Amino acid sequence: MPETKTGPGPHRIVIVGGGAAGLELATALGDAYGRADRKYRKAEVTLVERGRTHVWKPLLHSVAAGSLDRAQHELNYMAHAHGHRFTYRLGAMRGLDRARREIRLAGTVDEEGREVTPPSTVGYDTLVIAVGSVTNDFKTPGAADFAVPLETLAQASRFHRRLVNACLRANTQEGPVRPGQLHIAIIGAGATGTELAAELHRTARAVVAFGLSRIAPEYDIQIILIEATARILPALPERISMATEALLKKMGVVVRTGTRVAEVRADGVVLEGGEVIPSELVVWSAGVKAPDFLGEIEGLETNRINQLVVLPTLQTTRDDAIFAIGDCCACPRPGFPNAVPPRAQAAHQMASHMVGQIAARLAGRPLKDYVYRDFGSLVSLGKFSTVGSLMGFLVGRSMFIEGYFARLMYRSLYKMHLSALHGHVPVLWRTLASLVSGRGEPEVKLH
Repeated sequence: MPETKTGPGPHRIVIVGGGAAGLELATALGDAYGRADRKYRKAEVTLVERGRTHVWKPLLHSVAAGSLDRAQHELNYMAHAHGHRFTYRLGAMRGLDRARREIRLAGTVDEEGREVTPPSTVGYDTLVIAVGSVTNDFKTPGAADFAVPLETLAQASRFHRRLVNACLRANTQEGPVRPGQLHIAIIGAGATGTELAAELHRTARAVVAFGLSRIAPEYDIQIILIEATARILPALPERISMATEALLKKMGVVVRTGTRVAEVRADGVVLEGGEVIPSELVVWSAGVKAPDFLGEIEGLETNRINQLVVLPTLQTTRDDAIFAIGDCCACPRPGFPNAVPPRAQAAHQMASHMVGQIAARLAGRPLKDYVYRDFGSLVSLGKFSTVGSLMGFLVGRSMFIEGYFARLMYRSLYKMHLSALHGHVPVLWRTLASLVSGRGEPEVKLH
C-alpha cells in the first residue's frame, strides 16, 4: 500500500523544476488541492525553481534566432503560482536528506552579487523531481568555454545578442568581412540544432536587411550544421531525416554528417582529422544529460547520464516517496530496448499521469503504471516548412506529413502546453487575438 502522511496538516507535495512537466503538474495539483482552507486542505503544493520566468523549451531556438519575442511567451512563476494556489520557492536543489524528508536549496544572488534568498531546506511527504536535461558536451575541449548551449532563456537571448553584435561589428569595421566572420557552426543535428539552422538562415539575413549594407548575405553569412552520425535527426524516422536535409540544403545550409568535433575554439571548431571550420558563433546541441547533481544525490539509482531510474509508476527505484518525470528520469518502456525518449510529448504525458498518481497516493490506492504513447515526430523549419510523421492509429501505421498541415500540428503541441497551464478557453481567446492583431509571426528582433 502506498505510504501516505499520517501526521496533522496537509500532505506536502514538493515539485523540483519548473519546466514543461513540473509546471504543468504544479498547476494541475494547485487547482485540485489549493482551493480549500488550509485546515481542510488535503495537500499543499510547492514548486521549487531556480528561474523566475518560464518559456516552453522547444521555443528556445526561436528566441536564439530572434524570430520570437520572449516577452509574448514568458510566464512569471510567482504570478502563476498565486493564480493557481501553489507556492513558488526560488532556488536550485543541491541536496537531499531522505531520512528527514527534506531537500536542500542553494542560496540565490542578484546581478550585483547581493543575496536574495539564503540557503534553506524544504520538507516534503511526496517529492517529484522534474529538473529536465542539460547539454552534454562529452567533455570536448573548449566546448564549455566557447560554445553556447540552448538550455535556458538567458542562454538563448545571449546568443541572439551575440549574433546581432557580430553583424554590427562586421558592418562598421575597417576592411571587408573576413572569411568565417559571420559563419555559425551548430554542433548536433537533433531537433534543436536542425530547427535552429533553418531559423538562423532567415533571421541572420533579416538583420542584415536593416541597413547593414556592407554585408553580402549570400557570401558572408553561412550556417554549418555538424552531425557525428550518418544522418541528421538520427532519433527520428529516416524519411523525415532525408526530407529535412533536402530542405536545409535548398536553403543554403551546409550539412556535414558523419563528422565529429575534436575541439571548439574562439574562432571556430576543429574536426577529427584536423580540419578547421572558422566560425564566429558556435552552438552546442549534440547531446543531453540530466543535471550533474542528480548523479550525486543521496542513495537514489541513476544511469550513466545522471537520469534517475524509475519504476513504471514513475517512483524512483529506492524510495517510494520520490518520483521523477520528464527528461531527468529513465523510465522503462516495455517492448522497447531503450527508455522513454526525452521529448516534450513524454513530459506532458508524465505530468498528466502524475496527477492521478498523487490522487491515488493521498487516497491510499495502488498506483498505476505509466505507458508512453508516441504520437509521432515533427520538425519545424520556421517559415520554410514543417515535416514529420504522425502515428496513424486509424490505419495502423505512421503517416508522413509536411507543409501547412504539419506546421499546424507542430503548433498544436505548444497549444496543449498552454492549455495545461491556463485552460482551453483562455488559450483559444489568446490565439484568436493574435490572429486579429497580426502578431502571431513577430519580426526579427534587433537587440
